[in-house]
Amino acid sequence: MNGQTTNILLVGVGGQGILLASEILSETFMLAGFDVKKSEIHGMSQRGGSVVSHVRFGDKVYSPIVPEGEGDILFGFELMETLRSLPLLRKGGKVVANDLRIPPSSVLMGTEKYPERVAESIRERFADFLLVDGQGLAARAGNARAANTVLLGAVSRRIDVAEEYWLQALERMVPARALEVNRKAFLLGREL
Repeated sequence: MNGQTTNILLVGVGGQGILLASEILSETFMLAGFDVKKSEIHGMSQRGGSVVSHVRFGDKVYSPIVPEGEGDILFGFELMETLRSLPLLRKGGKVVANDLRIPPSSVLMGTEKYPERVAESIRERFADFLLVDGQGLAARAGNARAANTVLLGAVSRRIDVAEEYWLQALERMVPARALEVNRKAFLLGREL
């Protein structure tokens, strides 16, 4: 990480659980004793549009927005959104991405094509790249909708914060009826 403040960007499309994941990240870092700032940008998120969430933590954080080119970790919930957001990362940053393609409306209408070789393009630019079968692992945990928590588990391995804080944050932020599945999903992601 970059010393004082660690910069994490979460990107994807509306409905993927990005905002819950950013809440869990923030809660984890607060439980671990850090100053935390968070910001979200919703681009038609209710209709499957882009969502970007910024989470910054450290001894003292002054702004919730990660400056372009200063992200330490890019946490991608959808491949094209991950590729599109690479300029936000610093050189040598880390990328954890869900192996999921959600075609935007322009692709569905046939006016554009979904890019090919997206994961390979990311890997060519960032050596620390983990591609995660979020839906598959979440289904193994009991609910494919817990893919965001699988990804959170994978990201947690790249951040030096004790597992106990992650699990406490999950307990605080996830509804009781979904906690056991999300706990399993998180631990499956953490094993990657």
